[in-house]
Amino acid sequence: MSVITLPEGAETIVEPAPSVLPTQAPVDQAPRLAIRTRQLTKTYGPRNAVNSVNLEVPMGVVAGFVGPNGAGKTTTIRMLLALIKPTSGTVEVLGVPSSDPSSYLPRVGAMIEGPAFYPTMSARRNLEILAALGGIDKGLIDPLLAQVGLKGRERDAVKTYSLGMRQRLGIAAALLPNPSLLILDEPTNGLDPAGIQEIRQLIRQLRDQGVTILISSHLLAEVEQIADWIILLNHGEVVYQGWMDALLESRQGALIVSAATDDEMRIAAAVASSHQYESELADGSLRILAPADFARTLNKESMAAGAVLTELTVDRTSLEETFFSLTEPVAGASSAAQLNGAKS
Repeated sequence: MSVITLPEGAETIVEPAPSVLPTQAPVDQAPRLAIRTRQLTKTYGPRNAVNSVNLEVPMGVVAGFVGPNGAGKTTTIRMLLALIKPTSGTVEVLGVPSSDPSSYLPRVGAMIEGPAFYPTMSARRNLEILAALGGIDKGLIDPLLAQVGLKGRERDAVKTYSLGMRQRLGIAAALLPNPSLLILDEPTNGLDPAGIQEIRQLIRQLRDQGVTILISSHLLAEVEQIADWIILLNHGEVVYQGWMDALLESRQGALIVSAATDDEMRIAAAVASSHQYESELADGSLRILAPADFARTLNKESMAAGAVLTELTVDRTSLEETFFSLTEPVAGASSAAQLNGAKS
């Protein structure tokens, strides 16, 4: 990736330069890493923006990088891209130390802190300039514009684009050099639900093609739907990193039970209690704090005791609930507001 300074009156373009894991790593082999940091620290005055962070991102995954405002996500990304130097610690990207950025940045594409382009030029012309500067085949431009949903608007001036369309163009620019690692900062910012779905499908397609994708976002629900690997950052420190499925499965969910009569509900509660699971009655349903695999036992033993359960559903713990359970009381309501309503 290189930072290009444009003529007066133009905006600065961050130009990426050239270039499927399963849901869990093989037991007998550690995954190859696209990103690895050790004791990574960045200090501004008396404050550690990033504090002794040890990251590991396997090759070929979609990795969600989440946390509230001030968590240190953007600072970490800037160190990965060699835009700023760490105060201490080490960074390796695609197996290359950050002390030698020219050896890995040509294989990294990035869109950080919002894409910037010549506003009076068309999307296609902006990409042509990037391709010329990077020595990239211009024949890749039209397929990329179609891939990100800009076909038909590629000759319109970027200044006429909505925020969501600029996001799409930013992703196209990051993909232009065919990167091995793609780093996206809030890629769905400004998109409507249909646009979010399209970008989600695009990211999955890229992952299936072997591209490793690091997505920094404050939208926990969106990250939960798309990420294989998850990194939770809070106050400059890693709260959790690992496979998304493993994290969610490790958090106890609940079973929601309904029955025709109160007596049958009490029978179900007694069955749960006999297995050491607590329950509570609320809004006409019984909520049992038990894992999903207890559902079959609950249904079978309730029926044997004379209770017919008319409804039995699994209420899984969400990523948002998991994040706050891991960060409380540090995160609290302030972090909740930042994660759900503000860009970090």
